[in-house]
Amino acid sequence: MKSIIPGLAFFCLMAGPVSAQAAGPQPTCTMCEGVYVPAAEIAAYSKKAVAEHRIDQQVRDIDIGKAHIALGVEHRGKLDRPGPQAVAEHDQVSEVYHILDGTATLKLGPRLANKKRRPADEETVRLYNGPGNNADDIDGGVSYDLTPGDVVFIPGGTGHLFSHIDDHIDYIMVRIDPDKITPLKDEAASKVTLGDYYKKP
Repeated sequence: MKSIIPGLAFFCLMAGPVSAQAAGPQPTCTMCEGVYVPAAEIAAYSKKAVAEHRIDQQVRDIDIGKAHIALGVEHRGKLDRPGPQAVAEHDQVSEVYHILDGTATLKLGPRLANKKRRPADEETVRLYNGPGNNADDIDGGVSYDLTPGDVVFIPGGTGHLFSHIDDHIDYIMVRIDPDKITPLKDEAASKVTLGDYYKKP
């Protein structure tokens, strides 16, 4: 028996890793379905932004297992120079911009000058990008001249400031929320937000 037990122990040790390797990695989002957003819905948000003088609008916010990921439609009008506390920074939510139309200068950096906590009851804090700060400027920030087709990555904790907008700038924003602090938003909720804008030709 003594000569058989070590052999069995060796077999058991080997069997565990082999079965785990056979199973392979598992999906981070169990049985999740894909999400489709039609161009007409994006266009409706753009119409709403212009008509109601809105900058930031959340189209979707979905659970992808280990994080929430959101889609925003942004429209900003002409800007000669920023006002006080125009820098935004989000502690837990990172953003990716894809510029659709217009040109502007965007300044990025983590060192905020005269930063102040954003109000917890502010709509964008509650619904879009979570807690963070505003500031007057970014010390040692780097400026980028944005044109259609450009992509910008803004990690959580990085300040961002539009220092100049020539006439307007429109962009799609993807938000990555690993702590799941933002509320989910599905197609039905999006249509409620849009109202008649989505029905207009």
